[in-house]
Amino acid sequence: MAGRIDYYCPITAAAIGHIENKTMKVIAILSRDRSPILPTLASAHEQGLIDFEANYWNGLFLPKGTPEPIVEKLHDAVVATIDSPTVQARLKEIGVTVVAPERRSQNYLQKFVASEITKWAGPIKISGVSLD
Repeated sequence: MAGRIDYYCPITAAAIGHIENKTMKVIAILSRDRSPILPTLASAHEQGLIDFEANYWNGLFLPKGTPEPIVEKLHDAVVATIDSPTVQARLKEIGVTVVAPERRSQNYLQKFVASEITKWAGPIKISGVSLD
């Protein structure tokens, strides 16, 4: 990428153009499994970085104390949108893996975020990165 970036860890959809144009050398996909849009690119796990996984994820966060009916209505609308055939087709086209229904609850997200904080706290501390 113009010879100025040593390492880049984009979402798959953002990398496709660079991969096709050969402006970046790809090493591995950081999800546990291969991407359906890059089936020949081995995962880091397959290459010996056992159980390593660094995925992009999204979640919706609302202010503490948001009434439960509002939370439920937003949740249901988002799930219906994600599950619509049009959105499913587009997400598949750009290589996005949609989480399974059992991973779409408030409870799951709360536990997942806590586990991500624990997972990345050590590497962040070791890196010396700090907030300014």
